[in-house]
Amino acid sequence: MSSSTVRHARPSRRGLLVGAGSALAAAALPACSAASGASQLTLYQSKPEAIPYFSQLSAEFALSQDRFSVQHDIATNLSASFVRNNPPDLGCLNYNLEMGRFMERGALADLSDLPEAGRIRDDVAELADWYPTYEGRTSVLPYSVTAASVIYNRRIFEEHGLEVPTTWDEFLAVCETLQGADVTPIYGTFLDPWTIAQGLFDYTVGGLVDVRDFYQKMNEIGEDVGPDSEVSFRGTLLEPVQRMLELVPFVNRDAHNRAYGDGNTAFAQEQAAMYFQGPWAFGEIAKAGTDLDLGTFPLPMTDDPADLKVRVNIDLSLWVPEAANEQEGAREFAQFLMRPEIQNAYNEEFLAFGTTDDAPPVSDDRIAEMQGYYDEGRFYMGASQFIPNSIPAQNYLQAIVGGSDPEQLLARMDADWARLAYRE
Repeated sequence: MSSSTVRHARPSRRGLLVGAGSALAAAALPACSAASGASQLTLYQSKPEAIPYFSQLSAEFALSQDRFSVQHDIATNLSASFVRNNPPDLGCLNYNLEMGRFMERGALADLSDLPEAGRIRDDVAELADWYPTYEGRTSVLPYSVTAASVIYNRRIFEEHGLEVPTTWDEFLAVCETLQGADVTPIYGTFLDPWTIAQGLFDYTVGGLVDVRDFYQKMNEIGEDVGPDSEVSFRGTLLEPVQRMLELVPFVNRDAHNRAYGDGNTAFAQEQAAMYFQGPWAFGEIAKAGTDLDLGTFPLPMTDDPADLKVRVNIDLSLWVPEAANEQEGAREFAQFLMRPEIQNAYNEEFLAFGTTDDAPPVSDDRIAEMQGYYDEGRFYMGASQFIPNSIPAQNYLQAIVGGSDPEQLLARMDADWARLAYRE
């Protein structure tokens, strides 16, 4: 198989993990202890596809020293554990708006004294600060970053003489050429509203709007967000949402009845040329066993290639609560996980980008085209990730692509934002 074809389940960095994965996942998940009498610490890590992986790492850490054992927790209600003052000792999970609230309230310990904090890329460390912060603390160590963009089928592009587009007009021309050849340009899975939010919405907004600046101003304006405010969903995001709607005619006709799983299967069967998903979809696509040549590129939203950026999120981050029972062990375990041979291996295995100054480039050809953008810091966080869950933004976006008036629904999002800010 060539380097450009889909890689099916490859051996992990350790032979132990190959045979132990399903057993570890099913165990859910006992304490790993190197010696009797060791103090137990709890690792909270619940990313489903990585549970066996971190169970193995927990066992390795326990065996590497005799002071601490590890309980791998995958089911705790995180918010409730903080309220009860009994949070896990070490967290390793996606860093998002909800976690930012813990940081803002000073619930996460300062890790700035750890040498590993000094190895984090400045622009990656700054991503954590897009969410509310606690002044003077480094509360989060970004562990991995995933970059999402347009997944495309290289064979289909080559068959129709298409180059990767770098401007908005070029992208529309690609879609028109494919559609004219009876090829579905983009596979849509609108039955699952989160796929609209992370794909169509995030890519179009991120390509036209300074996402961080927008939400900083939205938070400052708070309850006064509305038709006359400096920024608003209706006033600032209407243009990218209208651009988003220009792409809807290029998706499969049954997109409103297709969910994420359907999209992975259909794309594996080459039923479309492009798919707006992140690297997490590659593993699902590969399960079909088809021999595909896939790549990725950022959705161009302007007529200047210099504006191209990719959508990123902090896939995993490390943090230690102030109320942790075993802070010393948690910090030591965090340092263990941050060892280059361990952190880099995780990112290679799960198609993520490294967060440290010395991280190697990605080796998987399916995401290699995003490396240059990542190296240059040409990335943004998804706009949908900064909207509180109490605002049903995903459902609004689903209604918009279904034909509802975008101005009306964006205005409703403004009203929801203002009401929430007033209550807080």
